Amino acid sequence: MKHKAYKFRFYPTIQQEELLAKTFGCVRFVYNYILKWRTDLYYQKKQSVSYTESSRKIAEIKKIDDLKWLNDVSSVSLQQAIRHQQASFKNFFNGLTKYPILKKKNDRQSATFTRGAFKYKNDNIYIPKCEEPLKIKWSRNLPCMPTSITISKDTAGRYFVSCKCDVELIQYPISAKKIGIDLGLTHLFSTSNGDKIENKKLTKKYEKKLKRASQNLARKKLDSKNRQKSRLKVAKIHAKISDSRKDYLHKLSSKLINENQVVCIETLRVKNMLRNHSLAKTIADAGWGEFIKMLTYKADWYGRTLIAIDKFFPSSKRCNCCGYIIDNLPLNIRSWTCPQCQSSLDRDINAAKNIKEAGLALLAFGENVSLVSLDTSCSQ
Repeated sequence: MKHKAYKFRFYPTIQQEELLAKTFGCVRFVYNYILKWRTDLYYQKKQSVSYTESSRKIAEIKKIDDLKWLNDVSSVSLQQAIRHQQASFKNFFNGLTKYPILKKKNDRQSATFTRGAFKYKNDNIYIPKCEEPLKIKWSRNLPCMPTSITISKDTAGRYFVSCKCDVELIQYPISAKKIGIDLGLTHLFSTSNGDKIENKKLTKKYEKKLKRASQNLARKKLDSKNRQKSRLKVAKIHAKISDSRKDYLHKLSSKLINENQVVCIETLRVKNMLRNHSLAKTIADAGWGEFIKMLTYKADWYGRTLIAIDKFFPSSKRCNCCGYIIDNLPLNIRSWTCPQCQSSLDRDINAAKNIKEAGLALLAFGENVSLVSLDTSCSQ
């Protein structure tokens, strides 16, 4: 069984919108309150806090007269907020993320409800303290009863419900195809088959429109209604860019996983690469991190193998035909001739072929194989 989430947009009634606004506010308050409390305890007494202690603290603050409004929403959503915070701390202590930060009112809002807190009946979802079902725009049928749902509101004012289901996914038929891909900026990626996939550069496409909207926002008076309207316009443009990018990446990643049994990629430190101010905007627009994440979970779902080679492997500098490694290869050089075998090489396609060879070597011999000492005989 695999966990799979199905996300749908819905349109709340005025009553539901008011209830969700209260719920989001309570969730945000509890999350921030417990985070500050945990942080203060650590710095003052060097004391760590467990989920049980945090949950007990919620019960205490709900009894305070000035905070009794916390009882107006489902307690499950408050408990789940603390569970998410506990997971954030676990990731922080494992070195996977930064220290948890406070939630802000103008950022994306969300609330999670477990199976005992919501109803799923006749293809309708009912949230706690509301008798009307959510008006969901169903794009597909749910495969089973959701184990939990997450209601969210993005910065553009759109509402979504994400239904988490435990499903038995059908494995794709075994394919004989194997592929290596080299991520890039001019093209989103190049393949070992010689294909180059277009980079849509969506931020650049909407750059003028976004610039005008941002300038208009900057002119508005702080905390005014006109500023709120302008902020919403900017958020909608960002949402359009994000949705278009995700749609494109989903289609590409699904095609790669569907057609190939083994997909070989290079290990990238995207966060470190974003420190390069000359390329940060273009790298962020390409969505490398999101693309690799999609390949990872789709390969796990459908029985494919995804191999990430060592980040220090000289995929671009190594000749795929004879194995010769050139000393220096600046980024502006997109094709080069091997000094040893005189092969004419396209930088990106050559790198993709090397990534494929290195990945297959890892698959065959394990992680201890020397990636540089691959077969130096001509492979073509």
